[in-house]
Amino acid sequence: MSFEGKVVVVTGGASGMGAASVRAFATQEARVVVVDRNAEGARSIAEDVGGLPLVGDVSQSRFCNEAVAAVIERYGRLDVLVNAAGIIKRTDAIHTSDEAWRQIFGVNVDGIFFMCRAALPHMVARRSGVIVNFGSIWGDIGSAGVAAYCATKGAVHNLTRAMALDHARDNIRILAVCPGEVDTPMLASERTAPPTRAFLDDLADRTIPVGRLAQPEEIARVVVFLASDAASYMTGSLVAVDGGFTAR
Repeated sequence: MSFEGKVVVVTGGASGMGAASVRAFATQEARVVVVDRNAEGARSIAEDVGGLPLVGDVSQSRFCNEAVAAVIERYGRLDVLVNAAGIIKRTDAIHTSDEAWRQIFGVNVDGIFFMCRAALPHMVARRSGVIVNFGSIWGDIGSAGVAAYCATKGAVHNLTRAMALDHARDNIRILAVCPGEVDTPMLASERTAPPTRAFLDDLADRTIPVGRLAQPEEIARVVVFLASDAASYMTGSLVAVDGGFTAR
């Protein structure tokens, strides 16, 4: 699955599954653009893989337009867009403030929409491109205590399906990878106290059929597959990578 000569943009590329995706594409000889609001993280991983860092907030449409324009100016093409940027709020609906609701939708939904809207005209013009959005198993089955997060991922799933139908005849494939519980900084974030390793291992053993958390690299390998020609007949698909969680 070589991506030699192809340009891959990864949002949220400075950490977690986004960073793992950056490294996975780089090993396949892609030219990778690392988009993140964490300037130090974006520049560090871009330097590691010989990529281009773009620092900004994907919840702002102007930044997304400027980021895609910078990619086109630099490379003349955009072959793959991976929308991995995301945040979580661990509250039920009653305790979710207006500000928190707008913030999580801004990153998780608006950010994906804005990046896709900016990238798609260039893909349509070339009649070629792949977009892989990060959904979640919680976008389909829901989970207590993360109402806003579940809502955003449900929105991402149907946005992915709709855009895939819009652009199927343009030779553009649009899909979503839907991870379960993954051993990333987000899993430990927004909790009343930092979870211990023992707590996370016990959580996985009790709730996940395979008995362990996913590693970011395992999700990244699926992202690379979905973006590759090996998945050429896949579009509009929501691909669960969850250790059997949703099979029950």
